[in-house]
Amino acid sequence: APALLKFFTEEFAGILVTDFWAAYNVVVCAGRQACLVHLFRELERVDELDRSDSWAAFRKKLKRLLADAIRLGAQRQTLPPESFASRRALLDTRRDEFLEAPWDNPHAKRLLKRLRRYRNALFTFLDHSGVPSDNNHAEREIRPAVIIRKNSLCNRSDNGASVQAILMSVYRTLKLRGLDPLETLVDALKAYVRTGALPPLPGPKTSDR
Repeated sequence: APALLKFFTEEFAGILVTDFWAAYNVVVCAGRQACLVHLFRELERVDELDRSDSWAAFRKKLKRLLADAIRLGAQRQTLPPESFASRRALLDTRRDEFLEAPWDNPHAKRLLKRLRRYRNALFTFLDHSGVPSDNNHAEREIRPAVIIRKNSLCNRSDNGASVQAILMSVYRTLKLRGLDPLETLVDALKAYVRTGALPPLPGPKTSDR
C-alpha cells in the first residue's frame, strides 16, 4: 500500500478495474470494478478441494449470478433501455439476497467476506459503457514487463525492482499515448540537465489531421 500511495497522489477520476488485492483499496477513484474472471478461477480452484453438496450449491448460485450479469452486459446494445434497467435492478436484488443468505460451508464463508467487501464493485461494468467485467486488459499491459523481468533473471535488489517497475510504467504509458518512449525519455533527461527538474509526463499524442 505505501508503494501505491507514492504514485497515486491524486484522485483517479475513472473506474478502477482490479483483482482482489487489498492494496488497490487505498487508491481513491470514482468507481471500482472487481475482476469477475478471478472469481470464476477461485470457484474452479475450490472445486478441486471441496466436493461437498454445500459447496456445490454455493458455487452454482454464485456462478449463475455472475454469468447472468456478464450476459446482460453483452446485451446492452440490443435490449430496450427499460428492459435493461429492469434486469440490472434485479441483479442487485439477487446479489443482496445471495450475500445475506446463511452459508455453512467454510469456503463459502471465506468467499462471502470478500464478496460483501466488494459488494458495490461486482456489477459496475453494467452502469458504465466501456468498462469491462475483468482486468484482462491490465494483465496484458504488464505482460511485457513480466517477460523482461524473467529474461533478465529477475531483479537483484528491492531498489532494482522499484526502478524497473517505474521505468516500465513510464515506458508503457508513453507507448499507449502514441509517443516514442526512448525519444521522450531522452528529451526529459535533457530538460533535467538544463533546469534541474524533470518535465511532467506528456499527454496523449494528438493527430496532425
